[in-house]
Amino acid sequence: MEKINLIPEMLGETTDVETWLIRAGLRFSDLGDDTASIAIRRQWREYQAAVQRCCATLHQVPSRVQLSGDYAKLRIPGIAWRKCSYHLN
Repeated sequence: MEKINLIPEMLGETTDVETWLIRAGLRFSDLGDDTASIAIRRQWREYQAAVQRCCATLHQVPSRVQLSGDYAKLRIPGIAWRKCSYHLN
């Protein structure tokens, strides 16, 4: 049986917020002023900072690097917030 993947695994990082949001099935227009949206915007800033540091260190463009370790959770929007809210409930 073939494995069907509607959203192919994205290799490499991005500097485009829309591409980053697509990884979680979101669009920029989905974001509002609620707690989740604020957390996702904060995660985007953290993600971009991590990508820039990684690119500078490796002398590579974002599409040629992939965050791992503690930074891997930043790759998909909302993951860090969902884990946080899960533990708070």
